Amino acid sequence: MNEQAIVERIISDAEEEARAIIKEAEARFAQTVAAANERAERNRRGTEAEVRAKAVAVSDGKAASARLDGAKILLGEKRGVIEEVYARALKKLVGLGEKETLYLSARLLGDYAEEGDEIVFAENFPFAQNVAALPVVKEKKLKVSARRAKLDGGFMLCGKVADKDVSYGAILAADKEERSSEIAAVIFN
Repeated sequence: MNEQAIVERIISDAEEEARAIIKEAEARFAQTVAAANERAERNRRGTEAEVRAKAVAVSDGKAASARLDGAKILLGEKRGVIEEVYARALKKLVGLGEKETLYLSARLLGDYAEEGDEIVFAENFPFAQNVAALPVVKEKKLKVSARRAKLDGGFMLCGKVADKDVSYGAILAADKEERSSEIAAVIFN
């Protein structure tokens, strides 16, 4: 072999080796690109799943918050209705006629007054003299005070041991405390 043939053979072998290296590099490049695309697709699907889960969580949280706000508003309205029921009851009690007022006063004095208590009428109580003339006042030796108190109708009893607020407002407040859930069940069912 001559020199020229050896050089051509070396160049030919080098070109062949270069083509093989390029082919192998292109194959590795294709594998690397395919693996990167596969990882990117997995990441995209995972991110989409996370976003969907977070969107559902946010939506559920907003829905729960809205339900809670709605329940609070409804409860407030129900309380308002019950307050109105008791406000109307107080207005009716304050506006009772003489016969009904005397009957109610006799019952209250009979049930709550102790011997020697002092009756202090509300400023707006119209039948104080008639109540003072009731038999229960004499039986229990009750005193009638000349002063008047700021009460929601009716009167209070001042005793040696304790004072008792048996005004219409106090009676209704105690009733509301005891029976408001029962009344709400009747009204709202």
